[in-house]
Amino acid sequence: MDAAGHRIAKTEGREPVSVATNIDRDFVTDSKHEHPAPGASRTVRAAEGYECWAPIYDHAPNPLLAREERHLLPLLTDLRNKSTLDLACGTGRWLERLMTHGCESGIGIDCSSAMLRVARKKTAIRGRLATADCEQLPLPNAAFDLTICSFAVGHIRDLESMVRELARVTKRGADIFVSDLHPEAYAHGWRVGFRDRGTAVQIDMHSRTAEEIVRVFCTNGFKCETHEPLWLGEPERPLFAQAGKSHSFVEACKLPAVLVCHFRRLGSSDRPSAE
Repeated sequence: MDAAGHRIAKTEGREPVSVATNIDRDFVTDSKHEHPAPGASRTVRAAEGYECWAPIYDHAPNPLLAREERHLLPLLTDLRNKSTLDLACGTGRWLERLMTHGCESGIGIDCSSAMLRVARKKTAIRGRLATADCEQLPLPNAAFDLTICSFAVGHIRDLESMVRELARVTKRGADIFVSDLHPEAYAHGWRVGFRDRGTAVQIDMHSRTAEEIVRVFCTNGFKCETHEPLWLGEPERPLFAQAGKSHSFVEACKLPAVLVCHFRRLGSSDRPSAE
């Protein structure tokens, strides 16, 4: 374990508060058109939801994760000598990928002990994980060149506190990529969740606009390089077929599904700006 990992190991065991997120594993994205039977859906808090979801989280086809990866992977090419933070890492999906593709060091932080139990089974990131609150990171100053916060900001209660912590633990010039369910999709009934014995379980979240996210980052030491809406496309079609949801594919492609923001950490002499 590297130095940062040594410092955070003692934080294991905190209660889950903020966790990484995803969208409905059966692609019941538009709840207004599903017409569930009475009692066939329920909304739960994040801690409860991810406790139940963790054992199956990595095994269901998911077009939103696929679309996010299709956008981000070409941007993450030169990872040599870089240290990475997977913030709200969940089962360690991004941390595992980055560590196996050349990152020198890396840490995954999450508040869900259930999700981290799954992550710890992955050899490439074992010993690089800790339970902690995204709004109070037990990490050293200026430690990371790259941060990914994937499908999580909707679960962060105090976004400004999280961003201030990111400003503290990242190096000048560090890249930060933030993704989440697009607010327009949320407004049309798309929800974060999964199926549990035929019941649609929706995990409570707060949808944030690109403008809100950009404002918080740019007032706390970051420059916005881009913020982009992503639509699902043909590469995601097989995932709908695999889940038996081919009939939903064309309709799902009509809305922006994922919001991805790219920020860069400024130095003390730089002036923040949003694009």
